[in-house]
Amino acid sequence: GSGADNDLYINQAVVFIEDAIQYRSINHRVDSKSLWLYRWYYSRTCQWMLSLTITMILALAFVEEPSSLTATSDVRYRLPPWNPPCGLTESLELLCLLVFVADVAVKSYLIGWKEFWKNKWLLAYIVTLLVSLADCIVSLSFSCTESFRIRRILRPFFLLQNSSMMKKTLKSINRTLPEMASVLLLLAVHLSLFTMFAMLLFAPTKDNQQDKEWVVYFRSLPDSLTSLLVLLTAANNPDVMVPAYSKNRAYAIFFILFTVLGNLFLMNLLTAIIYNQFRGYLLKSVQSSLFRRRLGIRAAFEVLSSPREAPACAQQSCVSARALQQVLQKVVMDSRCKQTIMRSLKMCPCDQLSAAQFQKLFEELDKEAIKQHPPSPEYRSHFMQKLQFAFGHPYFGYLGNVVALANIISICVVLVMDADKQPSERDDFFLGAINCFFILCYLLEMLLKIIAMGLRRYLSYPSNRFDGLLTLILLILEIATFALYGFPHPGWRPEFLGLLSLWDMVRLGNMLIVFRFLRIIPNMKFMALVVTTLLDLVKNLRAFAGILVVVFYAFAITGIILFKGAVIPLGNTRMLSKRDLLLGSAALLSLQSSIQHVEWGEKNVLSRCPALLYLLSVHLICRWAKIYFIAWWLISSVIWVNLFVALLLENFIHKWDRRCHRASLSDIEYQRTVELMFRDVLEEPTEEELMEKLQQHPHLQLGR
Repeated sequence: GSGADNDLYINQAVVFIEDAIQYRSINHRVDSKSLWLYRWYYSRTCQWMLSLTITMILALAFVEEPSSLTATSDVRYRLPPWNPPCGLTESLELLCLLVFVADVAVKSYLIGWKEFWKNKWLLAYIVTLLVSLADCIVSLSFSCTESFRIRRILRPFFLLQNSSMMKKTLKSINRTLPEMASVLLLLAVHLSLFTMFAMLLFAPTKDNQQDKEWVVYFRSLPDSLTSLLVLLTAANNPDVMVPAYSKNRAYAIFFILFTVLGNLFLMNLLTAIIYNQFRGYLLKSVQSSLFRRRLGIRAAFEVLSSPREAPACAQQSCVSARALQQVLQKVVMDSRCKQTIMRSLKMCPCDQLSAAQFQKLFEELDKEAIKQHPPSPEYRSHFMQKLQFAFGHPYFGYLGNVVALANIISICVVLVMDADKQPSERDDFFLGAINCFFILCYLLEMLLKIIAMGLRRYLSYPSNRFDGLLTLILLILEIATFALYGFPHPGWRPEFLGLLSLWDMVRLGNMLIVFRFLRIIPNMKFMALVVTTLLDLVKNLRAFAGILVVVFYAFAITGIILFKGAVIPLGNTRMLSKRDLLLGSAALLSLQSSIQHVEWGEKNVLSRCPALLYLLSVHLICRWAKIYFIAWWLISSVIWVNLFVALLLENFIHKWDRRCHRASLSDIEYQRTVELMFRDVLEEPTEEELMEKLQQHPHLQLGR
């Protein structure tokens, strides 16, 4: 019995430490069977299967009717898309829903019945599944002929509920909305006042020829409000002011005042408020994550320390180093962290660990070691040592950058000279010879660097891997070009052979060479800082990107439902009623009259024909369609872009401060994870807070 209890305590500690690593809640069942199920559920295999299921159910929208599997989206030229037979996508969706049913069942069991009723996300999960299953059954009963499928709009919820960071980010955004509402209300007042001014300023007169501004943009209150709202996005600037400006230059003052107050002041004020408020709520979220990590580590300490320990621990709780070693052997964690903790544990002079010592060992989880590069090879030959010094010196890298710049300039010169020539008149000799010469230079540079640094050290640098990969691709492409078309020579214009023409292969090589020029970024400190900031956002702000996918997906499905069949191919007017044709003709005449006095009007209209066709078709459906596009603009452009700017600023300022104020040696050896971007301003939870939270655990009974 004692051996079984010890195994249970060890397994509990293992799960609690894994919860701390992943910032998971520890409020779940802790008996032996539940712990096995819990670890299986959060294993890589199970989570990978769940992620694959979510991807599959979201991807169904690309093949369901109306299918997107066409080469072009232009309704005038595309062929009828392939529509799957009834029951195919529905069967795949039912399979995915069954996986989600199993998922919610396991989650509900693991947290317990009492905690289940407190979890709003699980309750919403069950409601979403019930509605989706019912809707899928309805589709099958109607032989897939129904036009509205509510389950398609609900699909992004499965992605949202599967990520704790996405839920935290969404909660932070939700708490930021009241502060955003005050500025949005001020923006609405700004729009309303200028709308009334515009209707008074551009009111119709006796001279109909001078009323183009009123006819096109300010004919009614909805049209006026829409015109100024679009002007706020700068999408119709300067088109909206051209008729009035043609009549009197003084009318430009109205549009300048509107743009300055709206775009320069109110929109930037909204960015500042979102940055300030969202940063505070994000800080609280990160503080909560830190508390979860410390709580998981403390829970592991508590289950390992009990009266069964030696009498020396009677006065103070402690854990034996041997028990912790058994736990670490079972924990799934980063090998570097595990090795560092094991090394620190072996160096510890005492055999018993206090709570503070136990917690300090796991502070290694908050750090990410900078990768140590392998050493360079040691040559005995004096000549090889000189070569190693010369080609391993930073100046050799600068020389490679100069060569890459010369290659870019030479390509630009040749492209400018051949810009006006027809493909039959173009001579690819010079460009082919230039590419051949520089590719040999890149290959020589790569080989010399490998000799100087050694292959392992060379590959340990991302910039070298980037260079080497592109150099090998260019070399293979050049060899294929020579095999198909021979060596460059004057009049090098052979016929099309193989998969790509000569010009296509040369052009592909030039694009790779231009892309290779990005190697200069690490050598420019400020540019490198900007790029690393963007890369950190891409790598670590997956929760933010996930919510963005949810928003895009939901609006895309809603748009399909609302505007299905709205875009009518040119020449197909049989689907329009007589009133629709009159409205369309009036809209086109209004547009034509608005550009009569503009020299660039003809090119502008021709370049916007596809967009005009689409907007005209939507206009013919219903004026209420504006609500959809305004909602999309508010969420995607106003709120979401400003949130992204806020996170970008926070990440950049954090990196800039670290660059300008180099801290202690530990900051040079270690780099904080992005989850703890605010680590310097976070507060460590007290022992009383941790113990109070542990005492409230619904399934864990502590011995003290």
